[in-house]
Amino acid sequence: MQYTQQAAAVTAEVNKAVQGKQQTVNTIWMAMLAGGHVLIEDIPGVGKTTLALAFARALDLKESRVQFTPDVLPSDLVGFSVYQKETGKFVYHAGAVMCNLFLGDEINRTSSRTQSALLEVMEEGTVTVDGTTRPVPAPFTVIATQNPIGAAGTQMLPQSQLDRFMVCAVMGYPDEEAELAILAGQSKGRLLDRVRPVAGQADLLAMQQEVSTVFVHELMYRYIVALAQASRKDPRLAVGLSPRATLALTSMTRAAAYLAGRDFVAPQDVTAVFDAVARHRLVLNDQARAGGETVDSVMQDLLRTVPRPRPEKADRHGREAGPGAGAFGAAAAGRRLSAQAGNGRAAGAGQTRDTERRFYPDGSAAQPQPVAHPCACGAAERRR
Repeated sequence: MQYTQQAAAVTAEVNKAVQGKQQTVNTIWMAMLAGGHVLIEDIPGVGKTTLALAFARALDLKESRVQFTPDVLPSDLVGFSVYQKETGKFVYHAGAVMCNLFLGDEINRTSSRTQSALLEVMEEGTVTVDGTTRPVPAPFTVIATQNPIGAAGTQMLPQSQLDRFMVCAVMGYPDEEAELAILAGQSKGRLLDRVRPVAGQADLLAMQQEVSTVFVHELMYRYIVALAQASRKDPRLAVGLSPRATLALTSMTRAAAYLAGRDFVAPQDVTAVFDAVARHRLVLNDQARAGGETVDSVMQDLLRTVPRPRPEKADRHGREAGPGAGAFGAAAAGRRLSAQAGNGRAAGAGQTRDTERRFYPDGSAAQPQPVAHPCACGAAERRR
């Protein structure tokens, strides 16, 4: 993975502006690496907007911010056409979403009509005005903040739009040490001014491409589907995880493995991101709410009751494929070995051959196969 160190540098820069929220920073960064959108829900004044702006600065992205109020119109977001008398044509004027990072501040304070204007751009990456569809710049991420539903002047986002956010992050109050660091740092200037660009648009696109190549074993797919199925059958839930949620969970696990320096997904990646992916998608029924149940308790029950895959050894000779890898890493190692073998065979004549051990997806070893090794002398074949 070529860009993992640069990815770590991004979180280090963002943490300069947001003290004591490493887990939240990682969750948002994973969603951006996975190509998703982020909803940050919490009370005012805990740093939601600062966090979003810090990512824009660290990644040197073109950002656009809209403070949502009841009088914000859909055309303010997607743009509009104006008749130009000189040419006799309608000219398109871009809206706020024509950027790399769109920050929607207090999105639940605007009308449902304006909220719905984000549906197409979040799902398709395009906007349609007067019958003409235009793509938004790549990369594109929406980071929206909202106050708790009970706050005055707010209205609940429709479930269709909630489901389009890959994750829902919760900031929470900082602990005592983090708040002291905020006060001490603010006396030396704005914390946001400390953030410096360490990557660019092209770097983020390259990181997203690397994340998409992280290997997911069939056992991990089955584990993700089992969690989704369990949520749909849970008697406490009126709405479980949708197929879009399972896709989001898979993408997030790839990003989690990427930031951990692995090219394969392990069970701990699923459990690490499950809450952020499921929190805003699960809806309790009336009976569960009356009984004092919470979405957090349901999510913990799902993780506890659904059997978690247990990796086996990499092969029958005790060779490990990587730290904590087991069958998951062994299959990924098999892909790498196969690619190396193909490169060696393409090297042509005048080469000797050695053997390698490939791995099946269940972690067992196949019979040794010849692999080409470059050698100028053209010696005869040798076997281990």
